[in-house]
Amino acid sequence: MEHLSRRWFLGVSGATLLTAGLTACGSGDDSGEDGKGGPLTAFVWGDDAARIQEEAIQRFNTSPAAKKTGGTIKLQRIPGSDYPAKLRTAMGSPSAPDLFFNWGGGSIKAYVDENQLIDLHDIIESTPELKNGFLPSIIQSGALDGRPYGIPMRGMQPVLLFFNKKVFAQNGLQAPTSWDQLLETNKKLKASGIQPFALGGADKWTELMWVEYLVDRIGGPEVFRKIQNGDAAAWGDPAVLRAAEEIKKLVDGGAFGKGFSSVQYNNGGASALLAQGKAGMHLMGSWEYSTQLGKFKKFAEKDLGWVAFPAYNGGQGDIKNVVGNPTNYWSLSARTKNREAAIAFLKTCASEEYAKALVANGDIPTTADAGALLDASPNPEFAKFQYELVQDAPAFTLSWDQAVKPEWQTPMLTEIDKLFLGQSSPKEFVTALKGLK
Repeated sequence: MEHLSRRWFLGVSGATLLTAGLTACGSGDDSGEDGKGGPLTAFVWGDDAARIQEEAIQRFNTSPAAKKTGGTIKLQRIPGSDYPAKLRTAMGSPSAPDLFFNWGGGSIKAYVDENQLIDLHDIIESTPELKNGFLPSIIQSGALDGRPYGIPMRGMQPVLLFFNKKVFAQNGLQAPTSWDQLLETNKKLKASGIQPFALGGADKWTELMWVEYLVDRIGGPEVFRKIQNGDAAAWGDPAVLRAAEEIKKLVDGGAFGKGFSSVQYNNGGASALLAQGKAGMHLMGSWEYSTQLGKFKKFAEKDLGWVAFPAYNGGQGDIKNVVGNPTNYWSLSARTKNREAAIAFLKTCASEEYAKALVANGDIPTTADAGALLDASPNPEFAKFQYELVQDAPAFTLSWDQAVKPEWQTPMLTEIDKLFLGQSSPKEFVTALKGLK
């Protein structure tokens, strides 16, 4: 199931693998002083979508740019379960990859802290293909402290509010665009005996999406930006407490049903509630469409609707802001054996040829001109909605479990789960998060 690789995040073992034993080996490689000359190695998450990167590298290796820079690239497809360990081991050795696949944010923080990656700001600014080739919000979403360390290389995956159009029509409802409308929709669905929201609470990351969007809509993206940069005190922002209070009201009012903690997303349980009309809405990443198409094809093609997360009345966050997985990135090792060739390859990720390959694979490219290519998508309507949503977004916040530093990931998800389960109050929730070290 492809969405599982897209939702991958570092748990306790992953965090340990990522942070343990990293060393900034300043010598011991065979690069020249200017980082030019010689072949390159690239690590990629080895799912089905890796064939897009494989084909791109094959094209590059026979291109004039490869000949000019004297650099060809060897791609290593690494099974997902082995990826963090393999990458950590390689980055701590003399044979670090020149380029590697990642999620930006917290997934690369340990490497940035050890000065093992190239800050791409100046390279992007001085390279028109890179500066003008991608949606600005996507570049910044993978950044740390405002500095980009990655170039987009896969499709975008925003989190959307999906709904059952048949259920809504039967109950005279419209897709909510404000929090008050969402609460009213919640009330009417419960009165009709329908669970308002599907939630796969057995998989904690599904609960995170509610916190992410509410904090954004109430306080704006700056609140989490401080948290992402390591400021634990920022968990005490009033927007975090207000978000927790709104979630408690929803849970206590039965918005997610009584047994949501035993419902799984990974086995299709939450998606089935929406498709079968047992739930009216479902907050989930854009991969929900492909999940529904695979499991409930007729529903996906006829009755599956989607809308942006509603605005919060009186909140500071723009309804155009998006949270989710902006994309995956190529990052460039500071010890690359051929910087010129690596940059030449990165430029190809902004090309129309590369974007077309993503579209044909059902992905939504993050390139600035991809909108014109989406008629070739398996579902042009859904593809264009996502692309325009991200294109217009003032901010695209990376999923928190991928954005925060690794040692915060598991305890953060645990505290969110305790909030949903009623095991901690909103104030206790904030206090626990402020205590993260």
